[in-house]
Amino acid sequence: MPTTHLYKKYAAVLFFATAAFMAAAHEFWLMPLQSFVAPGTTLNLPVFVGENFTGQRWAGKSSRVTRLVHYTPLGVEDLLAKATTGDTLQPNVTFAQPGTHMVVLATNNAFITLEAEKFNAYLKEDGLDYILLQRQQRGALNIPGREAYSRCTKLLVQVGNPVTTDTARAWSRPTGMPLELVPEQNPYTLRVGNSLTIRVLADGQPKAGQLVQVWQRSVGQPVKIIRLYSNQNGRVLFRLSNPGQFMVSAVRMVTTKLPEADWQSNWSTLTFGFRGISSR
Repeated sequence: MPTTHLYKKYAAVLFFATAAFMAAAHEFWLMPLQSFVAPGTTLNLPVFVGENFTGQRWAGKSSRVTRLVHYTPLGVEDLLAKATTGDTLQPNVTFAQPGTHMVVLATNNAFITLEAEKFNAYLKEDGLDYILLQRQQRGALNIPGREAYSRCTKLLVQVGNPVTTDTARAWSRPTGMPLELVPEQNPYTLRVGNSLTIRVLADGQPKAGQLVQVWQRSVGQPVKIIRLYSNQNGRVLFRLSNPGQFMVSAVRMVTTKLPEADWQSNWSTLTFGFRGISSR
């Protein structure tokens, strides 16, 4: 077989292996080019998947998306049918009213099997030590990991100038996802140096002891990450030290009786921009 053909075949295998790994166990988020827009602006909301808040565009089909909802200051808009008319997801959203808006996107299950050593390493890296312990107790550390995983992501967008008297509070609404991150303050009304509290809900209930990662991306600086664990009330608190883009992420895994998998994971992210309002 010619060397060039061998190289192309190897490159193709490597690409699909990398794509499968990227599609599996990494953060998944919405992040447009702008987080602050004027009323009436229409944005395309690209979906990213990857590590270190520097991922690549998600290549999933629109059929994977089970929910796409726009929470506005005046009500709720279901965008699923319009955005999934073709094979490729087209999440274009018009932000008409002033205020803080929230867009929620969720997927159905996908399935992956990882070699035992890779699966164990992934569990440790993502704070899923309790699953690693269960595998040890079952004598299954040398058995490949069969996983079903679904994802949910929230995006906050500020339309017009932020105001502290936001009675709609669309940004704080729980959405009923298996795992979700609910802000208790509106980050668009906070100043630099203020703290933000996030509540972790699993099946609608506060989740204690949950690893939460906070990613901050600022111009000219490397991505910063903070690792926190939720308290007995399911809350974490962190300081908004600098303007930039923020992503808060969490993953939970449980056993499942699905025939295709032994474990079910739910991934959740919350993204927003942050300028920090001026003190007066």
